[in-house]
Amino acid sequence: MAWRAELKLDYTRESQRSVARYLHQGPLRILQSLYPEGDQICHNVLVHPPGGLVGGDTLDIQVSVAKGAHGLVSTPGATRFYKSGGYPALQQVVAHVSDGARLEWLPLEAIAYNDCEATNRAIFNLEPGAELITWDVTALGLPTSNLTFEQGHFQQHMEISGVWLEKGIIRGNDARWLNSPLGLAGQKCLASLVFAAGTAIETKRAEKALEVARAVLEAHPLKDQAGITCAHPQVIVLRVMSPLVEPTMDLLKQVWATWRHTLWGLPSTPPRIWSV
Repeated sequence: MAWRAELKLDYTRESQRSVARYLHQGPLRILQSLYPEGDQICHNVLVHPPGGLVGGDTLDIQVSVAKGAHGLVSTPGATRFYKSGGYPALQQVVAHVSDGARLEWLPLEAIAYNDCEATNRAIFNLEPGAELITWDVTALGLPTSNLTFEQGHFQQHMEISGVWLEKGIIRGNDARWLNSPLGLAGQKCLASLVFAAGTAIETKRAEKALEVARAVLEAHPLKDQAGITCAHPQVIVLRVMSPLVEPTMDLLKQVWATWRHTLWGLPSTPPRIWSV
């Protein structure tokens, strides 16, 4: 039986505090708002109690961040796309970030299990003056458990509306692409970390963001499997591939913390769920 879940999450600025309100249908929830950094930044954990998606399932998440608000969203675990039985499964996030607002959308990885038919889509609409830090992390199977991704397909879609679009399909039986040095070269985890703005990023600010990220890369074990560029005047992208999720997430979290300090003047205060 297909399961559809919907969530509408709205951040507003009220009396110098970022406040989250949400409506839901089906098994999708936001836990209690936390303020480890004070009232200006609202931390939330997105929970999907079933723990994964099978064929026919849909998770539809709508997010809005009003002027002056700052929301940070993470998850307690990976999103698991299980064997689909030939039916597609979809997770979709559509966010609208207003002028003067900030969103940090930082879910843990999406896992493509063997024989899944999955789409993982994220669309961000940024008004002039809005800013975003987000990442997309995909794990192909569970290599340490010898559960490989050999059949099915996984479609990725990340979009900054009117500015940036990344879309691709990974097929489990495409051994040439999965193993070629011109493709994934046998790596089982691929990820992107993105800083994006609703208007062009000031040149010195972009150069500084690149400089500090490259310093992190140079000291990291994945330095030869990652790279960073200002791919568009409004977008800075870090890309990495590795055999496992854990070193990839370590690198992303380090650069995220550095960008927070460099671009926003904020401390590297991680969501509490990351240390549970």
